[in-house]
Amino acid sequence: MSLSFHWFLPTYGDSRGLVAGGHGTAMSGDRPATLHYLNQLSAAAESNGFEAVLTPTGSWCEDAWLTTAMLVETTETLKFLVALRPGLISPTLAAQMAGTFQRHSEGRLLLNVVTGGEPLEQKAYGDFSDKEARYARTGEFLHVVKSLWESHAPFTFQGEHVHVENALLNNRPDPIPPIFFGGSSGPAGPVAAKYADTYLTWGEPVHAVGRKLDWIRGLAVDHGRKLDYGLRIHVISRDTAEEAWAVADKLIAGIDPADIERVQASLAQSESEGQRRMLELHGGNVDRLEIAPNLWAGVGLVRGGAGTALVGSHEEVAERLIEYSKVGISHFVLSGYPHLEEAYWFGEGVLPILERKGLWQHPTRRRTAPVSVPFAGASSS
Repeated sequence: MSLSFHWFLPTYGDSRGLVAGGHGTAMSGDRPATLHYLNQLSAAAESNGFEAVLTPTGSWCEDAWLTTAMLVETTETLKFLVALRPGLISPTLAAQMAGTFQRHSEGRLLLNVVTGGEPLEQKAYGDFSDKEARYARTGEFLHVVKSLWESHAPFTFQGEHVHVENALLNNRPDPIPPIFFGGSSGPAGPVAAKYADTYLTWGEPVHAVGRKLDWIRGLAVDHGRKLDYGLRIHVISRDTAEEAWAVADKLIAGIDPADIERVQASLAQSESEGQRRMLELHGGNVDRLEIAPNLWAGVGLVRGGAGTALVGSHEEVAERLIEYSKVGISHFVLSGYPHLEEAYWFGEGVLPILERKGLWQHPTRRRTAPVSVPFAGASSS
């Protein structure tokens, strides 16, 4: 199996400590997410061989479409995994925007479809649908988007939540952007199985991730489909395990208990099943954060969404990634604090180990074929 690695753009700001908030909760880093800094992060991801960078979506961060569109010009090969939230935009407009982005970036768009699990945030955007309706709408939304990408004739669809009439794109995207999609609740599974190209899940112990992937695989079979699978998780990788855990300890030591209380109270209101599972991993207990070998739940004390990190030596982190790959994970969407420095720790420490094992190859080397040069002194006879 060839593994793909992606990095993360913290469009709310970065820090040497954990940035508190997210997923409906206000957050900002002491290293502002200026365009200059995001360009640095994109360059670091590209040079270290990451395939793409993920951007978040929500009221707590910058707009994903506008931000990534500004970064296309300063990168050459890096792809952008742009977060898209159905229900806040017309599916026809979303399909058109994706086509425009794909053409101007020369095929460097991936889409991360986020249904939305925080009711207060959804209402702030004018969406008062309940959870079941949001997932049903996401399915209809993706049906329209994918149909428009493939249709050569006007397309009409009348669903319970989405209605378009005689819709047609003047320029369809080529290639069609892959759809990344995550969701741990019952209504999410059928949507993922029918429309996703890659199903994403947050970093739980390997056995729990394996069970979730088996669930989606079974649903995908019913639709005659086979999906890829991805893991969204943080990393703290160093030359030795002692150094890595010292960094984790320092991150915890820098947390204000008031931030833990504020964020945990906010996240407890989430309707996201994935968020509930993240909270259960640590239970708010700062003394029991290593929940599996090298799997640390400290990030989730103050950050919504992906709340775990792989912590250890480069060799240990590589081994844990291989364990996830054995249950079916082929895409790893990673991040760390600060994101700029951690991209180099992982890129220079872990990726070479995986390359030596034949599990990964730098994208530039993957595209460059060997050149055959005739021996200059060879006779023509």
